[in-house]
Amino acid sequence: MSFHLRIGSRPSALALAQANLVKTQIETALPGVTVEIIAVSTSGDKLTTASLARIGGKGLFIRELEQSLSSGRIDLAVHSMKDLPAILPAEYRLAAVPLREDPRDALISRDGLTGRASGAWDALRRGARLGTSSPRRRLEALRMRPDLEIEPLRGNVDTRLARLAAGDFDAIILAMAGLKRLSILDGLTYVELDERDFVPSGGQGALAVEALAGGTIGGAPEIEAAIAGLNDVRALAEVTAERAFLAAIGASCVSPVGVKGNLTGAALNLRALLFNADGSKHLDDEFTAPFAVGSNLGQATSAAAAIGKVLGQRMIERGARELIESA
Repeated sequence: MSFHLRIGSRPSALALAQANLVKTQIETALPGVTVEIIAVSTSGDKLTTASLARIGGKGLFIRELEQSLSSGRIDLAVHSMKDLPAILPAEYRLAAVPLREDPRDALISRDGLTGRASGAWDALRRGARLGTSSPRRRLEALRMRPDLEIEPLRGNVDTRLARLAAGDFDAIILAMAGLKRLSILDGLTYVELDERDFVPSGGQGALAVEALAGGTIGGAPEIEAAIAGLNDVRALAEVTAERAFLAAIGASCVSPVGVKGNLTGAALNLRALLFNADGSKHLDDEFTAPFAVGSNLGQATSAAAAIGKVLGQRMIERGARELIESA
């Protein structure tokens, strides 16, 4: 078949690299389809200095892309999954969750710390300046080292690394997935943080392929089937459980919450760590349930969502919503 498909992406180097991953997968699945990537600048890209929590949260990174879907300018949008609200507006749907990249965070130091994560935290000097604008990363870091001076850091990956090199910070925290997708790990000295102690954001490392809820993508069943074929069952199950948990406790994209699913064998484990506004209180818990990976994606997502809801309810009973609302 011959068809022209348009993918919307933020204009950053990382976002375009992620969109190109999806582009390549679609063109491989359907050789007759040509895929064009259309860069769409979002409010989050333009407002690079203000706190995301104060100006509208990470939804600012998807609003214009969703508007482009609604207007017909693009057929699909590719996002970092962690930027997507846990509950989508009714007019949009999650069309695919491709293979997930490394979900962990990385601690990158100006002094070139390496080795085990626990040792890296110990090696930072007392009162070290740590750069991050993520409420979750800030409070998880202070949980490890209460003496750290946490200072805001926004911008693309290159900008953040440049500020570290310039001496603005002693260390910064970045997602491993972005470093790998940009192929810039070579030359960096970093420590991969243990995802059980330093729990990632829900959806971290995963991509979200978003489409309109009504109709068939591109008006062609073959394209719809090819997009569905991008789904990785493990990534879909883990992310679905994480997002269901976030929805259950009422968390937003900027809430200080880490949640990570881990599908191994025939079981799905979900671990969460959340804080109040100043980190003086936190809750952590996990839940593991049998999980059968079958060919029916609908059943798989329903089962994964149920696991997220169970953990969410358990933590709600322990005060999770009060902590989230305080933040």
